[in-house]
Amino acid sequence: MALPVLSSSAVKFRRVLAQFPQELSLAFAYGSGVFRQAGASAEHGETNMLDFVFAVDDVVTWHMTNLSKNRSHYSFLKFFGPKKISTIQGYGAGIYYNTLVPCNGRMIKYGVISTDALIEDLLHWNTLYVAGRLQKPVKILAQNENSRLQAALVSNLKSAVLASFLMLPESFSEEDLFLQIAGLSYSGDFRMIIGEDRFKVHNIVKPNIAHFQKLYSSILQGCPQVVYKHQQGRLEIDKSPEGQFTQLMALPKTLQQQITALVNPPGKNRDVEEILLQVAHDPDCGYLVHQGISAIVRSSSIVQSAKTILTAGAKKSVIYSLKKLYKMAKGELKKPS
Repeated sequence: MALPVLSSSAVKFRRVLAQFPQELSLAFAYGSGVFRQAGASAEHGETNMLDFVFAVDDVVTWHMTNLSKNRSHYSFLKFFGPKKISTIQGYGAGIYYNTLVPCNGRMIKYGVISTDALIEDLLHWNTLYVAGRLQKPVKILAQNENSRLQAALVSNLKSAVLASFLMLPESFSEEDLFLQIAGLSYSGDFRMIIGEDRFKVHNIVKPNIAHFQKLYSSILQGCPQVVYKHQQGRLEIDKSPEGQFTQLMALPKTLQQQITALVNPPGKNRDVEEILLQVAHDPDCGYLVHQGISAIVRSSSIVQSAKTILTAGAKKSVIYSLKKLYKMAKGELKKPS
């Protein structure tokens, strides 16, 4: 089962894709330049920066080819060559961004991640950086027949559903679920305090309910732990300790480790299953899951943002940060009702 491809005209995206080396295991576009967000006009979406992620099997070779085609996209790091760029890429979330790049009359930002690093993040939530983006609607532009990657994409969506179940009450709406899912990768992100519109999650979900339904409908219908009343847009889940334990045991490995670190006293050596059984009985189970997710996101977002100074260069970093602050200020003025 592959990640659903959202249908609409993709000519402008494919024209961008044609500017880059074609050895891609996955390429997708995301963000406000692709999907309309609440409070933004259609014209605004046409002028927003377009965001892309390219997953590649051989990072060094891809950067080497891209340096020969698009050398101006890179900061001063281009002088150090593709191996050094690939080494720096490995820090933080394992993704290397070139930002504020003029392409076909639009500004774009694109990130490069190795296929193996992407699969690890999708399966285990090592950083929840690219995995988090793929928990929200994206426009798939290219995808090869890598069965491991396809399985990991679906696993990531299932994990997002289970983690959200643990933080929601017994009965809730589809919109409640999608808001919870969309917020996972922003939990603990310091940029949500300064640098991002604080209503970003609301703005992403509200106009895109149908896209979220398309992404998650088959997973919800096939999940034995939920009663999915699709026509009414309501869901009911098992909040018993037994039900929560089943969900906790199915969470990604890194999140399980973060949760156990929160509740296991230092020096006490207990296995993960025993600790998660304790958490399943804890009234604060949902809060502990949220704290575990926040710990993952906080660490990767800080390192990734610091890395931007190198990958974008000082001038672009300042311009990009100012744009983010401007969007944050606009969001404060347009608080959702």
